[in-house]
Amino acid sequence: MKKYLIPAFAALTLTGCSSTKVASAKTPFVWEGANMYFLMTDRFANGDKSNDVTLGRTKETGKLRGFEGGDIKGITQKIEEGYFDKLGINAIWLTPIVEQIHDATNEGQGNTYGFHGYWAKDWTVLDPNFGTEKDLAELVEKAHKHGIRIVLDGVINHTGPVTAMDAVWPSDWVRTEPQCKYDNYENTTACTLVKNLPDVITESDKEVELPPFLIEKWKKEGRYEQEVKELDAFFKRTGYPRAPKYYIIKWLTDYVRDYGIDGYRADTVKHLGEDVWAEFSKQCDYAFEEWKRNNPGKVVDDTPFFTVGEVYGYGISGQRLYDFGDKKVDYFANGFTALINFEMKYSATKPYEEMFSYYSGILNGNLEGKSVLNYLASHDDGGPFDKKRERAIEAGTKLLLAPGISQVYYGDESARPLEVPGAEGDANLRSFMNWDDIANNSETQKVLAHYQKLGQFRKNHPAVGAGAHAMITASPYVFERTYGKGIDDSVVIGLDLPKGKKTIIIADVFREGAKVRDAYSGKTATVKGGNVELDTEFDIVLLEKI
Repeated sequence: MKKYLIPAFAALTLTGCSSTKVASAKTPFVWEGANMYFLMTDRFANGDKSNDVTLGRTKETGKLRGFEGGDIKGITQKIEEGYFDKLGINAIWLTPIVEQIHDATNEGQGNTYGFHGYWAKDWTVLDPNFGTEKDLAELVEKAHKHGIRIVLDGVINHTGPVTAMDAVWPSDWVRTEPQCKYDNYENTTACTLVKNLPDVITESDKEVELPPFLIEKWKKEGRYEQEVKELDAFFKRTGYPRAPKYYIIKWLTDYVRDYGIDGYRADTVKHLGEDVWAEFSKQCDYAFEEWKRNNPGKVVDDTPFFTVGEVYGYGISGQRLYDFGDKKVDYFANGFTALINFEMKYSATKPYEEMFSYYSGILNGNLEGKSVLNYLASHDDGGPFDKKRERAIEAGTKLLLAPGISQVYYGDESARPLEVPGAEGDANLRSFMNWDDIANNSETQKVLAHYQKLGQFRKNHPAVGAGAHAMITASPYVFERTYGKGIDDSVVIGLDLPKGKKTIIIADVFREGAKVRDAYSGKTATVKGGNVELDTEFDIVLLEKI
């Protein structure tokens, strides 16, 4: 991989915008309580119009099935503007940014380009529609200065589809049949997900040569010798056979080694053997440590590398295991810090206490030291919690106050429509970010303000996502969250409270006479007789010690 080098900076000071607390030793970052923003790189913000059309991608496409202009520079601009600081975001997950197939496919929904990033052609370089290596280096540095971690999306399972313009990978690299039946372990891992999506033969340790088309491409780009040199060094150090999975692991971990990214979201996890992910995690950790040794002035803290897996269908109720029918797999024991919780949208239909206490019990029990990534909308879930965006405030409350890691899908905070006239299938979920609504629509601004208040509170208090939950009173509904791993952090939260004057019982969370602040209204109070008296226009209270 060609490396873009930038001057070393002094140790970073983590600051937020003026409306948030300054990140400090009192509010450390912990992955288990992170507030993660998931965005589609092509659909969030256009920071460089010169790369809107590249590689001859000029075919007319189906609705929302072509490149729309979003790029890495656009994300960086929003970081610098303080947009994520105001939302309380401390991690950003980007859809894959590696070079995509050059041509479009047509599977009955109009021509479709790889705008989403999941159709890799060359893992070793960025797609020019998304930006340059310099852009990525700047993104990571700017994010770190704002106390924000960067999580990339990693695909090992498959290449991009076969097209007239894109060469077929060799048969010792990929298979094109059979198609998965999903009825047992083998029929989920040794098969193609869908038609015309070549499946990397990841169960094989057989040594293979580099694909001829890739060799030719690298030579034309003047970097063949460098890529081969790095591959030789990687395989010598690790002792791995030159099998397809290890080539891809090398290429993906280069982004950790070269840029200091903080984590990976792993795509289609259950369609590869769990051993692949264990080795991937091992090499990510190695690369992260190497980056930190080479860039001591850029290291934010000693937080370990993060890996979250997309095991489709996994829910927190499964705790440590995913059941294939004929085999159960513990992905947490095979390299993953967290798994995406596909159960959250169903949990959100239950009463607050039922959901919160259940999640807390598992996360502080069998999953202690691990976590789940909760979401209520995503790029490929056609049945989200609030598809018509009629319960945006409620969705924000449930997502941002649930134990575990919160995933804010871009536009959750602005009620971006998930149904688009003329779009088909998952294209409905992938419209461009609705910046005009944020600027001009008062209802959108109300939703955004709600997400900002809750998000900042979550960011400032590890106890919200990573702490232990305990109900204080059922009516009015008041509960506490406490976190005590290296730092003592406690908060009291009240929901569905009366507007106006209200009394909140705080039990023994805050001592008698303590000064507390309601982070939602900004008002302060003093603990008297184990209670806090407040008069606010809201039905929610977020109490923190001043």
